[in-house]
Amino acid sequence: MKNRISFLLMGCFFAVTVFSQPVDSEVEDNVIFEKYTTFIEPFRSKPKELILEKTAGFFLDKPYVAGTLDKNDTERLVINLREFDCVTFVETVIALANTAASDDLSFGNFASNLKQIRYRDGVIDGYDSRLHYISDWADNNVKKKILSAISRQLGGVIETKSIDFMTSHRSAYNALKTDDAMLERIRNIEDEINARKGFYYLPKEKITSKAAEIPHMAMIAFTTSVKGLDTTHTGFAYKKNGKLTFIHASSAKNKVVIDEKTLSDYCKVQKSCTGIMVMPLL
Repeated sequence: MKNRISFLLMGCFFAVTVFSQPVDSEVEDNVIFEKYTTFIEPFRSKPKELILEKTAGFFLDKPYVAGTLDKNDTERLVINLREFDCVTFVETVIALANTAASDDLSFGNFASNLKQIRYRDGVIDGYDSRLHYISDWADNNVKKKILSAISRQLGGVIETKSIDFMTSHRSAYNALKTDDAMLERIRNIEDEINARKGFYYLPKEKITSKAAEIPHMAMIAFTTSVKGLDTTHTGFAYKKNGKLTFIHASSAKNKVVIDEKTLSDYCKVQKSCTGIMVMPLL
């Protein structure tokens, strides 16, 4: 049986960074983190783009597992370096890269960075404080100066459809199935998202012509024609030998991969894909 632990990361234990909220993790995650610190040490003073590339590559072939954030009755920070879905992969890589680029390469600082990325304004306050919709996630992380949004500058167009997938499909979310109060809080968040009057994305027909302008290791999100939903998948743009593809936690391959298809071709074969949001890290 795995040694499951839920613990407090305190400043007296992690000497530099104080992180005093409950964390859901396992012993193996700490082991993987220590291996990562050794691996990334030679690159810490390099450009952020390279740190991101090396960090994402460190997790190649790690298994794809969905729903790892939804196993607790009470919302808490989940740290899982053993397995990923497309969003937890992106969040973890960004948090680790930001930690590696800082003066404090500790597990506590990584936990703090991950919390800042995953939750609205970096505050854990229930299921609804987690940034569930990627357009909302992007908006909040732009405000926190973690990334920038360049889809509009690339020649993108605005998507103005109503976002309400979660409340329209409450039975698909354990936290919403029977909790009417939480359903209403999520509905209020959807109203806030819709009040922004849309988000910009680069149509899939333009990806090839704009490939040279899409930065290596920019965070990308695939926008969708699905009613009420903004995006269906995330990853990082990846350039090699003149080819623009992406690195992601793939449900089709059941692991983290550098995709064989170009970014454009991948989007074209996904029937619901309308394009991509492009967000370089700061």
